Amino acid sequence: MAVTLRPATSDDRDAIVAVFLACWRESYVGVLPAAAIEAMTDDRAQALWRRVLLSTEGTVLVAEHDGLVQGVARFAPGQEGRGGAVHSLYVSPDARGLGLGTRLLDAAFESLSAGGADSVALWVFAANAPSIAFYRGRGWLPDGGMRTQAEFGEPELRLRRGGRGPA
Repeated sequence: MAVTLRPATSDDRDAIVAVFLACWRESYVGVLPAAAIEAMTDDRAQALWRRVLLSTEGTVLVAEHDGLVQGVARFAPGQEGRGGAVHSLYVSPDARGLGLGTRLLDAAFESLSAGGADSVALWVFAANAPSIAFYRGRGWLPDGGMRTQAEFGEPELRLRRGGRGPA
């Protein structure tokens, strides 16, 4: 199995959108209401990832498995370099079990920690038990933060993992 992590380019947008939408349309069934899943149209996903890939804030990595983009992570340092955030982590349902999510999550955490982050946070839908279990198994724990974004209308939990910072 050949797996490569590399920075995303604008040429990866269609492949990233395909992974993203597969997650929304398969992995989020039973987690999000059908209306929220249906609201993530192809056009909306294309616009979102076009904006992300054109932004100079943060980093977007893709995981290629045998030459195909099968996963994506987006992360950025916090203000004043004190913390960091993983904003997105998606792995194609077709590539589950290959370790791509772990590799992307670890790369994001290590990059932010090496940049001086004292901790790294991410948000996950509270009803997404499989993802919460995945994160917990990798040392990410709830820190008490909760939110409900208007665009999704579903509660989210904030998970956090302590960073190492520069030695």
